[in-house]
Amino acid sequence: MKSIGVITDSHSGITQEEAKKLGIRVLPMPFYIEDECYYEDITLTREEFFKQLDSGKTVTTSQPSPEVVMNLWDEALNEYEQIVYIPMSSGLSGSCATAMALAQDDPYENRVFVVDNGRISTPMHRSVLDALELIEEGYNAKEIKEILEAARDKMVIYVGVKTLEHLKKGGRITPATAALGTVLNIKPVLKFDVGTLDTFKKCRGFAKVKNTMIEAMKEDLQTKFKEYYDKGEVNLVAASSASDKETKEWVKEIEQAFPGMNVMCDKLSLGVSCHIGAGGLGIGCSCRPKRPLK
Repeated sequence: MKSIGVITDSHSGITQEEAKKLGIRVLPMPFYIEDECYYEDITLTREEFFKQLDSGKTVTTSQPSPEVVMNLWDEALNEYEQIVYIPMSSGLSGSCATAMALAQDDPYENRVFVVDNGRISTPMHRSVLDALELIEEGYNAKEIKEILEAARDKMVIYVGVKTLEHLKKGGRITPATAALGTVLNIKPVLKFDVGTLDTFKKCRGFAKVKNTMIEAMKEDLQTKFKEYYDKGEVNLVAASSASDKETKEWVKEIEQAFPGMNVMCDKLSLGVSCHIGAGGLGIGCSCRPKRPLK
């Protein structure tokens, strides 16, 4: 039996195909279109999802049932002695708290270690890669959980939104604000930082949105994350609910703004995209977690 396995959920942006290549498992998160339940990357394609979203149908997210989570853990524990489970931020969903409660019971106590490090999207993907590196370095599951959680605030992601419609539906802005914003071509930049999603800035036009996000990222690298940046321990990340063409152009813009830095880009999960809508673009970073002295 292998020592430690890694499980995450589809809000990480890791597809089932990518999961197989990494040697991990990804829990597909459920969401509802009207009253019908779908599972990301399992029962609905991205193309069909956005077609349904743009048609005006009601799309809502949901937690996976405890039974579904436990079944995936049971499957993994047949192969691994211990599991590091990295779900989406507890600040955005109750699924993390549910998993933590389940992990306290037999047969999961001291076998499943749930990480609550406030991540979603590409920074969450990066946490999975960090966990795999830590396994290779010989850390045990409990240590990996502690290391990843200690790096909770060493990340940020900015997301630019093209349409206000889905933020209005989700209750994040009022119908009046959405209507006025549409008339004035106002596009918000959202900031995901330490587990919560808030409005960072409002811009006139999407070109201004992209410039604002890049400048905010430059500021963060020279201030909040300077220690890591100076040591080359910052991973730039990007995320997108836009077309492949727009996504490639966005990644190229980031690479030009940050020469010499690699950019890992994922498609925004469907659970996030239902709040952002099509055409969203994001930029962020995740710092290499500090290793404790041995």
